[in-house]
Amino acid sequence: MRALTILLLVAVASPAASAAERTRVSVPVERYVLPNGLVVILHEDHRLPTVVVDLLFHVGSKDEKSGRSGFAHLFEHLMFMGTKNVPNGSFDTIMEGAGGQNNASTSEDLTNYFDMGPANLLETFMWLEADRLSTLPDAMTKAKVDLQRDVVKNERRQGIENRPYGRVELEIPDKLYPATHPYHHPVIGSHEDLNAASVEDVKSFFRQFYVPSNASLVVSGDFASAEAKKLVEKYFAWMPKKPVPPHAAPKPVVMARPARGGFKDAVQLPRVVLAWHSPPGFSAGDAESEVLAAVLGGGKSSRLYQALVYDRKLAESVQVEQRPTRYGSQFVIEVTAQSGHTAAELEQAADEEVAKLLGAAPASDAEVERARAYVQTHSLRALESPVLMAVTINQYEYYFGDPKKMETLQLGRFDEVTTASVGTWAKKILGTPRVTITVEPDGGAK
Repeated sequence: MRALTILLLVAVASPAASAAERTRVSVPVERYVLPNGLVVILHEDHRLPTVVVDLLFHVGSKDEKSGRSGFAHLFEHLMFMGTKNVPNGSFDTIMEGAGGQNNASTSEDLTNYFDMGPANLLETFMWLEADRLSTLPDAMTKAKVDLQRDVVKNERRQGIENRPYGRVELEIPDKLYPATHPYHHPVIGSHEDLNAASVEDVKSFFRQFYVPSNASLVVSGDFASAEAKKLVEKYFAWMPKKPVPPHAAPKPVVMARPARGGFKDAVQLPRVVLAWHSPPGFSAGDAESEVLAAVLGGGKSSRLYQALVYDRKLAESVQVEQRPTRYGSQFVIEVTAQSGHTAAELEQAADEEVAKLLGAAPASDAEVERARAYVQTHSLRALESPVLMAVTINQYEYYFGDPKKMETLQLGRFDEVTTASVGTWAKKILGTPRVTITVEPDGGAK
């Protein structure tokens, strides 16, 4: 519904309109800041009788202390362990019993909490989020920390260590970034560091990072702004102002030489993963990187799919991504072999196609235009979800301090991408040292 409406706005623009006018996304928002530093963003949308409350904290795995990797993600789990006012389990019971839902996510840069449900739950969402923001440490115990520590350790085992090919996600940051870089360790952390977390560590982390001045609150959906402001005032404005915590701000990494890694796994088919450093999210070259990823791996008409899957029948699947983060992104090519082919064959074939792109057969105008449409379509589809709409608004607040940037940048930043600029950034990224990870079957998979 939401994406369809936006597509219509684009489609009915005058043929004589500029590209920027044709790809402008109308997302009316009102932004203000409470005296305690909490940024509040209101986005009214009355097409569905639902509301989303999205609370974003400027803290991720990059902000963790040495010896406490995985702490930001552990804390995401602990935020659902209950307060004195809302005991353990009641957060979900209250919300889900009235038709709502909630979840959270942690990245290298951010931790995000969202609640979604019928519009009449807005005050409930506000109360629940404000309560745990203001009182969570008062009810924190060693038993709660131990329980969630075990949950996260098991999540690492099931989601990474024992998942087919999963350990690749541990090797990429380890090899792309030096040990001193805050992106060097995975978001989920290590077993050793998780074991070391104490109740006092939890409370200290909360007091430093979970403060109004380090957060932005988006209310999106079917509500009246005047009423929402009263609720924000009631539940959040009373909280005292605390200092904005310091954040890690590392410089971009330049690899001096290629790095390799790999392992045998309980899989049937070999896989090769190639990873390069690429421009930070929303910086110069980021849009070109997304279009380049689509040229190489965006659908069945892409370069690598045509060459490796369709023509040469070496690969079963191809995936190419620009993985944006604030202080340097990852450009990743992942190729899984067809039965009977090896990781070495995949790597050689992928290298040949990358070499063609950088040399004798650069991306054509038609390829770039098709890739641009692919990327912009996916960007629009993300806004179909009420939750992703709220999360995206908050993302622009995080990067720019101005959620209105979403109107011109969600689609419009790709308007400036040209065939020449894609070629330039392809050489800047793919022409530099990379990380190569190979995964071979261990003979045990059936």
